[in-house]
Amino acid sequence: MTTAQQLDDRYGRTRRRKAPWIVLITVAVLLVGAFGWSIVTEQMNSVDSDDLGFDLVDEHTVDVRFQITGVQGKDVVCVVEALDEEFGVVGWKVVEIPASDSHSQALSTTVPTVAEATTGLVNSCWVA
Repeated sequence: MTTAQQLDDRYGRTRRRKAPWIVLITVAVLLVGAFGWSIVTEQMNSVDSDDLGFDLVDEHTVDVRFQITGVQGKDVVCVVEALDEEFGVVGWKVVEIPASDSHSQALSTTVPTVAEATTGLVNSCWVA
């Protein structure tokens, strides 16, 4: 009389192990969770900036108006640039904005230039 084990050995049948699958699924869930959390934290610390306008004061000064949106209760830093007619940077300024309870803030800053500018804009903003 043959036993089930002898038949399994004869025909190459083996028992499937569940442990490697459980480990693989656990690692996959952890990776997806870590990736999702990194996206959430990045979005919580993102700052959007919109250019509202600029005024050419003289050939060495530009006033730039802009709005930042997105972060409450954290300091923000923005780089504001003045460009000439060929889009070359003729002046820039780092603007440090203190924390606020407001979701959106309209701001203005004066940017000194080395030549006459034709526009002023916000290059980028980030949470300090």
